[in-house]
Amino acid sequence: MKIALLGYGRMGKEIEKIAISRGHDIVIRKDKDDVIDITLADVAIDFSVPTSAFNNISDCFNNNVPVISGTTGWLEKYDEAINLCKEKKGAFIYASNFSLGVNIFFELNKQLAKMMNALQDYNISMEEIHHTKKLDAPSGTAITLAEGVLENTNRTKWELDGEASEEIVPIIAKRIADVPGTHTVSYTSEVDTIDIKHTAHNRQGFALGAVIAAEWLQNKTGVFTMNDVLNIG
Repeated sequence: MKIALLGYGRMGKEIEKIAISRGHDIVIRKDKDDVIDITLADVAIDFSVPTSAFNNISDCFNNNVPVISGTTGWLEKYDEAINLCKEKKGAFIYASNFSLGVNIFFELNKQLAKMMNALQDYNISMEEIHHTKKLDAPSGTAITLAEGVLENTNRTKWELDGEASEEIVPIIAKRIADVPGTHTVSYTSEVDTIDIKHTAHNRQGFALGAVIAAEWLQNKTGVFTMNDVLNIG
């Protein structure tokens, strides 16, 4: 495949290494406000910044280039992007995290939430830890985990630095140098605590998942998720 990298920071460079190792060509490396011809690519991988993501994705739809996006912090325009994708008969995958292990963790989180919902003595809380250069808090991954809990329990909302209650799932966001990403979901009662946790050791898992998703998206039309790519859920 000929791949356009929309965003050429640390993740973009990691994706480049993985893609080349799997026999693909990087034909575009877009950084910030570079002007590009997206039609040179067979597929685009967007790991840019929140202020650029929607324009990058729209450019792909308008030029019939399949695109996957792992950029978080732009989702107020997600529905607009989906409508444009459908209008242009495009192909799109958005994921808050492309790591194969994290997407399995998402499903485990939903199943545990279903099991715990009847046990009223447990408070639910979350913690996410990332490197100090991460722009958004809480992380998109933490939000996806929280949404998985809300869908499967009687909790109604999540709050950054909130207090656990019958309605609220609090998320604690920490920023520590050189931490790729750690997410913990905790169920705590007076007698015990149940934790599920995913720890990324490096960025390679995110990059590999993004390239696998791009490979899978070839010759497809529609809006998909990593569950489709992995055939889970």
